[in-house]
Amino acid sequence: PALRRLTHYLLTHYQKGTRPVRDWRKTTNVAIDLMVYAILSVDEKNQVLTTYIWYRQHWTDEFLRWDPARFDNVTQISLPVESIWVPDILINEFVDVGKSPPVPYVYVDHHGEVQNLKPIQVMTACSLDIYNFPFDVQNCSLTFTSWLHHIRDINLSLWRQPELVKFDRSVFMNQGEWELLYVLSHFQEFSVKSSDNYAEMKFYVVIRRRPLFYTVSLLLPSIFLMVTDIVGFYLPPNSGERVSFKITLLLGYSVFLIIVSDTLPATAVGTPLIGIYFVVCMALLVISLTETILIVRLVHKQDLQPHVPMWVKHLLLEKATVLLCIRDRTKFIQSRTQSMDLSGQVENNDSTAKLNPYSCEDPREHEASGTGRPMLVEGSLLTLGVLREVTTIRRFLEKREEFRDVAREWLQVGYVLDVLLFRAYLVAVLAYSITLGTLWAVWRDA
Repeated sequence: PALRRLTHYLLTHYQKGTRPVRDWRKTTNVAIDLMVYAILSVDEKNQVLTTYIWYRQHWTDEFLRWDPARFDNVTQISLPVESIWVPDILINEFVDVGKSPPVPYVYVDHHGEVQNLKPIQVMTACSLDIYNFPFDVQNCSLTFTSWLHHIRDINLSLWRQPELVKFDRSVFMNQGEWELLYVLSHFQEFSVKSSDNYAEMKFYVVIRRRPLFYTVSLLLPSIFLMVTDIVGFYLPPNSGERVSFKITLLLGYSVFLIIVSDTLPATAVGTPLIGIYFVVCMALLVISLTETILIVRLVHKQDLQPHVPMWVKHLLLEKATVLLCIRDRTKFIQSRTQSMDLSGQVENNDSTAKLNPYSCEDPREHEASGTGRPMLVEGSLLTLGVLREVTTIRRFLEKREEFRDVAREWLQVGYVLDVLLFRAYLVAVLAYSITLGTLWAVWRDA
C-alpha cells in the first residue's frame, strides 16, 4: 500500500512534457556513464562499429520528491519510464537502431534523483584505419548530446572519475577478435552556425585486434612459400627443373592469394599493408622466375654459341668470384688451359707429320733397288690417305672439344651470375622482411 500511495502521490499531477525544474532559469545537470560489454563486429567496408554497452544516466527531478516518513520509510521507488520526463540524449554517430532490450523502469529516490540504467546495442559510424592490419588499433567515438536543448537547459557531466572509466574492464567480454584497451572521456561545448552552445560528452573506445589468427593463416604460409623459393636457387642452373619448380611455386602463390582475398578487409579509401606485402612477394617470385629463365638461357648448350667476351670474363670470372668468395672459381679455368695445351700438342704433331710424310718408312728402303719403287709409291699413297682420315677425325674431335669449352665457359659465367643474382635477391627479401617485421612490432607494442 505504501508503494501504491507513493506512486499515486508522485504521478497524479506530474507533467512529463515539461523539464522538471521549479525555476526555468535553472539548468538540469545530467551525469552519464558508460561501460563496454562486448565488441560485436567491425565492418571495415561500411565503416561501422557495433558494440554492446551498459549506459547509465543520472539527473534530479524536482517534482519527484517526498518525505519517507509519510510513506512507511520508502526512500527509493521504480517508476515507468514512459510516465516521467527523460532527457533527449542521443549518440551522434548512430547509423542504425540496434537490438537493445527494453528497460521500462527507472529508479527514483526521495531527493528526486533519477537513475536510468539500460543496455544498448550501438551501431555507430567510425573512421576505421586498416593500414596496419592485422596489428591495427581502432579509435571510435561515442558522442552523447542533447539533440534539442542547449547548454542553458541541459548540461552534461561524467558520473565517475575519468580514470575509473578509462581502465574499467569489469564487464567486458574479451574472448573475441578485439581487445579493449581503454575508454577515454572528454567534455566539450559546440555550436552550430553561431547559435546557442550545446554540451556533449565524448567517449573514445580504443580497441586492438588480436593478430594471432591472421599471422598463422596469412603471414606464415606466405613466408614458407618465399623460403621455398629461396631454397629453389640451390638447384643446378643448367637444369631445366628449376624453371618448372619456380612456375609451380608462382601458381601456388596465386592460388593462395585467391584464397586469402576474402579474409583481407576491403575499403574504398585504402589498402592494408599486408595486401601490399602479398603483391611485393608476388613480384619477387616473378623476378626470381625471370632470373632463372635468364640463367638457363645463358648456360644452355648450343653448337653455334660464341666465345665468352673478354670483358665478361674479367668482370665475372675474376672480379666477381673474388667478391663473392667462390672457392671453386679456378676449376673451369684449369680445364680450359689443359684443353688448350692438348690442342697445341696435337697441332705440333700434325705439322711434323705433314713436313715428313715418309717419317714412318725405314731409311734402308731408300737404298733398295729400283724394282721396289712402285711398291714404295703405293705404300706412300695409302699412308697419305690414312693420315687424311686421322686428320679429319682429329679436327672433328678438336671442334667438339672447342664447343665443349665454350659451353663450359658459359656455364661458369652462368654459375657466377646465378650466385650474384641469388645473393642480391636474398638481400632484397631479407631487407623487405626486416622492415615489415620492425613496423609490425612497433605497431603491436605501441
